[in-house]
Amino acid sequence: MKTTMKIVVAGLLLSICSTAMFGQSMSKKYRTIKVETKINAPAERVWEAMVLDYGEISNFSPYIYASNYISGSLKGEQGAKRKCSFNEKGTRWTHERIEEIDSQNMVMRNIVIDAEKFPLDMDNSQAYYEVRDNGDGTSTASYEFQFRTKPAFFGAIAKGNFKKTLAGTLIGLKHYVETGEKVNAVNGKYKEIKKKYPKVKVVKS
Repeated sequence: MKTTMKIVVAGLLLSICSTAMFGQSMSKKYRTIKVETKINAPAERVWEAMVLDYGEISNFSPYIYASNYISGSLKGEQGAKRKCSFNEKGTRWTHERIEEIDSQNMVMRNIVIDAEKFPLDMDNSQAYYEVRDNGDGTSTASYEFQFRTKPAFFGAIAKGNFKKTLAGTLIGLKHYVETGEKVNAVNGKYKEIKKKYPKVKVVKS
């Protein structure tokens, strides 16, 4: 009887931990930001850089110092995990995972599973990456970020910073795909290039 009870309790604990680690309820009220921009490159190339090279986001994000695959992940596919470092010392970071991916329609859902020095309610935050073929050799890339902060009232303050980060990352992606030149927090290229491109379109804010 005691053994049976231990198994039941262990099972319940495992269930609770699994929900905490892998569940993404989005059950609470959250804020939404969506930005997009046109890129002068085929949709397949943009999708490759943006999603399939999942662990290499430091190729084009002006706010990331380093990025790499973790937990044995090797490419952008469902379940792939990466670490993104947002300062030089690597003390401000996120661990992220591809929760869903549809390469045919070029849509991916990304979640943060762990973070240091980020005020996110991770059970109520997620991002959608999407690439659309414009039919003329160009494509449109977009980020949609649905988020809730801890504490919740901080969301109004954080929203502007998140919008800036998403827009800057899209400009970095555009530059990287169109020229092959990397844009990240280490080389500081974003300051040089951001005025060369049209402002990113804010679809939702």
